[in-house]
Amino acid sequence: MILRQFLHNDPVAISYLFGCGGKASGAVVDPVGDTSVYLDAAAKAGMRILYVIDTHIHADHMSTGRALADLAGAEYALFHGAQASIPFRGLQDGEVLELGNVTIEVLHTPGHTPEHISLLIRDKTRSEDPWFVMTGHTLMVGDLGRTELASSAEEGARVLFRSAQRLKALPDHLEVLPGAFAGSVCGKSLSGKPTSTIGFEKRHNRAFRIDDEEEFVQRMLTDIPAPPPEAARLRALNAGAVGV
Repeated sequence: MILRQFLHNDPVAISYLFGCGGKASGAVVDPVGDTSVYLDAAAKAGMRILYVIDTHIHADHMSTGRALADLAGAEYALFHGAQASIPFRGLQDGEVLELGNVTIEVLHTPGHTPEHISLLIRDKTRSEDPWFVMTGHTLMVGDLGRTELASSAEEGARVLFRSAQRLKALPDHLEVLPGAFAGSVCGKSLSGKPTSTIGFEKRHNRAFRIDDEEEFVQRMLTDIPAPPPEAARLRALNAGAVGV
């Protein structure tokens, strides 16, 4: 297994390159900024990028996912229900992508946005058990993603509650690799630490540990921060709109 984490400060976001070194097969998740960073990292690791995946259509920054996929000769992927006009491979809930000995299981975890996915990663050379989960803006260290950027806040919160329950059913030891950290506009109480575990978040993440839906919705609707600047425009551009 090869794993590289890229922390971005403007905008605040986290991207990943990972895959199977033995089979020279990799993927990039939620790329931001200069595409050469990921191409160079893959080249140094001796990997070919097979997939570029956005966990969702972002509203806080411009994705470089489609551009990176074109440069790398990779497939660009989103959840199949994404309302996007750019070409993409539509991923299904439960679908498994193979990167040599590394596999990616797609989990539909909507709420932050309707098309949001998380990615459950296994390295078959180590175990058939999952090793970590990439949770985008659904679950971050210290909080969950805001819910009003692509739906009504209450509707999004109720959907997010079900996604949180799904993630909580994963093993406590499982590593959580989120899509943002402290400073992001997509969560209220985010930590500056860019990794955690399911078990730690179940104990110490005030939103994630709530098991009552009404209590959860009330928390998610309280003190919603100001939306990202030009959120609607950025989401439209990332979905392929022109002239907005």
